[in-house]
Amino acid sequence: MDFSSNIASQLNAGTILPEGIVIITLISILVGDLIGGRNARIWLPYGAIIGLFASLISLCINWNNPSTISFLGSFNGDHLSIIFRAIIALSTIITISMSIRYVEQTGTPLAEFIVIMLTATLGGMFLSGANELVMIFISMEMLSISSYLMTGYMKRDPRSNEAALKYLLIGASSTAIFLYGASLLYGISGGETILSSISSSFIGSSHSSSLELAVALVFMIAGIGFKISAVPFHQWTPDVYEGSPTPVVAFLSVGSKTAGFALAIRLLVTAFSSITDEWHLIFTALAIMSMILGNIVALAQTSMKRMLAYSSIAQAGFIMIGLIAGTDTGYSSMLFYLLVYLFMNLGAFSGVILFSLQTGTDKISDYAGLYQKDPLLTLCLSISLLSLGGIPPLAGFFGKIYIFWAGWQSELYGLVLLGLITSVISIYYYIRVVKMMVVKEEAEMSDAVKNYPKVRWNLVGMRPLQVGLVLSVVATSLIGILSNPLINLAHDSVISTPILQASANNIHVSQTEALVLSID
Repeated sequence: MDFSSNIASQLNAGTILPEGIVIITLISILVGDLIGGRNARIWLPYGAIIGLFASLISLCINWNNPSTISFLGSFNGDHLSIIFRAIIALSTIITISMSIRYVEQTGTPLAEFIVIMLTATLGGMFLSGANELVMIFISMEMLSISSYLMTGYMKRDPRSNEAALKYLLIGASSTAIFLYGASLLYGISGGETILSSISSSFIGSSHSSSLELAVALVFMIAGIGFKISAVPFHQWTPDVYEGSPTPVVAFLSVGSKTAGFALAIRLLVTAFSSITDEWHLIFTALAIMSMILGNIVALAQTSMKRMLAYSSIAQAGFIMIGLIAGTDTGYSSMLFYLLVYLFMNLGAFSGVILFSLQTGTDKISDYAGLYQKDPLLTLCLSISLLSLGGIPPLAGFFGKIYIFWAGWQSELYGLVLLGLITSVISIYYYIRVVKMMVVKEEAEMSDAVKNYPKVRWNLVGMRPLQVGLVLSVVATSLIGILSNPLINLAHDSVISTPILQASANNIHVSQTEALVLSID
């Protein structure tokens, strides 16, 4: 009896109740599709959405009773992981709502698509709380392989097949590089796999600042850089975004990126705490290149999905400023910006999906004159794009202000100034699309808009798409005005997470020592 209770207390399986609900939902979708066949496709996506909402409720319950360490130290259910897991689950809810009509119109099975997306969601949620090298690798592969499958899901589309092949080849290479770094980290730590034990093994050790540890750092950052689409690990992003099904791109731009940043925080501030200055320097270089290349190359794009791909690269550069700051404000600004980015980016992709369903194109020039045929879509897409550009009083403006303020407090003056300059550049290519949509001259209207059919909201899957689009836009508009509760939520999650407090204290001590030395 004592043995079984001891094992149960060490497993602490209640910590992963949200993931357990997603697993039950996934199995229910599979069984329901097998039993119900084509008749079940009407309720299956709604069943998935209900299951994900139940998972979100479970995360809210865990917030008040966080059971941090579970499964013998492999998973950490602290407040930080709760926030990241909630963002991923919420992004999947909105993505499924925008996927129903899109997948139905292509004639491919919907149930399998939802099952693969739920599997990717599971991988992202587990990765957000992974506290051990094996757990990190398995979670990352669950997310990655599911993403490859979703990218090539439209088998009849050559562009989807090409995107999946490119994504698979580059992703496999990045995984191999990351795994080599993890194995090197395992070796120099003396056979430890739990992140906190790895960090403890370096205290007073000759490996705390060794070349081997630096090599492991570089290799593992390469794997993280692939997940967050940071330059120079971004090569897959434009081609995969252009060729993949648009709902898949929407999920990759939010869910996969969020999981990547969750891994970056947990891995770097724990396992690599002895060489904080080194990974700060590397991420500073990544942030600079991402902000410059992402925003400048986006100016020349003619495809809406490619433009949003380079926008995603640039947004990763902005978020990295909070990671480099390494303070309570820096980490909480990252969380707040990811929450804001969830709604404004998925709102933009919902608009792109609706337009492509009506016209079959994603060329920016084909949006000319859209206001005259579909004012609702024009308004929603304009608000989402302007928020991505950081126009006040929308949510994107407050997200960037919070990020830049955190960087300025940490004396990252160069990064903040570069972020401000590149934000101004980004406004141009976002406003270019808005301007094209609201042209009033009939002669300037594109052929796609001239032949724009009337939107039929009574078709299967159109109502969920409409609800997802409107909710994303409303959240993007209101979060900017009512941002204080979310900022407090992000701040509370940071100050109640021990690993972040230890990292912030170390940075504060280092800055104090540097100040004393400069005075002397």
